[in-house]
Amino acid sequence: MKSIAQVAVIVGSLRKDSVTRKVARAIEALAPEGLTFVEIPIGDLPLYNQDDDGNQAESVKRLKSEITAAQGLLFVTPEYNRSIPGVLKNALDHASRPYGQNVWASKPAGILGASVGATGTSMAQQHLRNVLAYLDVPTLGQPEAFIQAKEGLFDEAGNIGENSKKFLQSWMDKYVVWVRMHAVQPSIILKHKLR
Repeated sequence: MKSIAQVAVIVGSLRKDSVTRKVARAIEALAPEGLTFVEIPIGDLPLYNQDDDGNQAESVKRLKSEITAAQGLLFVTPEYNRSIPGVLKNALDHASRPYGQNVWASKPAGILGASVGATGTSMAQQHLRNVLAYLDVPTLGQPEAFIQAKEGLFDEAGNIGENSKKFLQSWMDKYVVWVRMHAVQPSIILKHKLR
C-alpha cells in the first residue's frame, strides 16, 4: 500500500528503557498500513544558544531536515516537575530558529504521554500545547490521552494491553484522520514557495 504519511516521532525522554519510549513504539502498532513512524533523536542536540543561529550544529541541521521530510508529528512525553522535559523544549527551540525558519509550522501533531501518576502527564501536555500553538502546529485536541503507566498497560509482547487498547485505538484513528486532513506534501510547499 502507498504510504499515507511519514510521521516524525519525538520522544521527550532520553532513557533507553523509558515507559515513554515503550508507549511510542506500542502506539505505532495501532496505526493503519501506510503510516510510517520515524523516531527523531534529540539527545545529541547542543543547548540552544541564539548566537549559533547563523552556524547551526550538524545535529540541529539533521533534526530540521528530518522534521521537514515528515508530514505529521507525534510527541510522546513524560512529565518532569509539572512540565515538559528540558530536552524536548531544547529540540522545539532549535527547529524553530532562526526566526522565520520554523520547520514545525503547519505539521499536524498528536500528543501522548505516560506517567505513574494518576494524571498521566496532563500538565506536560498542556504546556506542550501552548508551545506548539505558538509554533503554528495544528494539534489534535480530542481525545486527550493521559496514560497512567500501571500494570497491564503493556502485554508480554510490549503491545498496548487489552484494558487500554480500545481507547488508544480510538485515539490513533482520530490522529490518522487529523494527519490526512492537515498534512501538506513537501512538493506542494516547494511549488507554493516558488510562486
